Amino acid sequence: MSYNQLTMVQRYQIEALRRERVSLSAIAKALGVHRSTIGREIRRNELDTGEYQAYYAQVSARLRYQRKQKNKKLNGAHQRYIHAKLKEGWSPEQIAGRMSLDGLIALSHETIYRYIYRRMREGHKELAQYLRHKHRKYKTRKGIYELRGKIPRAKPIHQRDTIVEEKSRIGDFEADTIIGKDHEQSIVTLVDRHSKFTLMHKAPTKEAFEVTQVIVKLMEPLKGVIRTITSDNGKEFANHAYIEQKLGVDFYFAEPYKSWQRGLNEHTNGLIREYIPKKTKFETISDKFIVDIQEKLNHRPRKILGYKTPHEVFFAKIAQWIDDSKLHYKNNVVALDC
Repeated sequence: MSYNQLTMVQRYQIEALRRERVSLSAIAKALGVHRSTIGREIRRNELDTGEYQAYYAQVSARLRYQRKQKNKKLNGAHQRYIHAKLKEGWSPEQIAGRMSLDGLIALSHETIYRYIYRRMREGHKELAQYLRHKHRKYKTRKGIYELRGKIPRAKPIHQRDTIVEEKSRIGDFEADTIIGKDHEQSIVTLVDRHSKFTLMHKAPTKEAFEVTQVIVKLMEPLKGVIRTITSDNGKEFANHAYIEQKLGVDFYFAEPYKSWQRGLNEHTNGLIREYIPKKTKFETISDKFIVDIQEKLNHRPRKILGYKTPHEVFFAKIAQWIDDSKLHYKNNVVALDC
């Protein structure tokens, strides 16, 4: 015998008959259903007091049905999508937020986590390795700035226009360096505060001259779009005046021990470290590998951007400023025709 959901009217009939102490068999006969249907209904939906109320039974049944339907949503197409995007470095939250934009029925990120953990319990641990949180402790940088000395003519961050803090426009970048093993080489990173668009390139050393050359190389094609650059107090940014003159921007320095003033850049460097762990020798890393990381970051949907990608947001804005015929973007390396 097939099982059909009871209606609200039938549940009110059950409630009324139960109050009259009618037997389960007699209730089933009155409703035209099997006796087991009535028994199952009462077991599932009665209150802790043993009382059966039609309204609460209807709500309880509806919630069970919704949970059941939600689980059914995770089909083969979802599984393939989840596997592919995890391997691209997306988080479950980013995957969930982007699904509807890519034509799939949306799932919650909790559903995706449950799917991953269920596979782990079944012995399939290949997806868990792509989850970002690895329970590593954060090492404080307190004291590092005293060793670096003072940078001449540095403009403090409090002189920066308040609009930069609002993150309402493109062109305000945060700058930093990631240092390789034995402090032999570095990677310069630049992140737009509004779109989260990232530029990165390897420098032969962490010296100011080399870092300056990389910054100018990365940003000169966007001259006229860039408005400000903000960095920490590292000596590698000592040539800030040259960068200002070459790019026509204002260069500012965050206060020591206040990494949150450049929180976006710090977060982005953490994402990059997923691909380039600490103690990695940068001479073993090719320029193509760095471009590939940059491409992954710029094409990864962000919750704060409405699950659009940094690439989509940045170039939607930049198209308003620069003639599209002069702007080329290939392999996520920006260049302008001369």
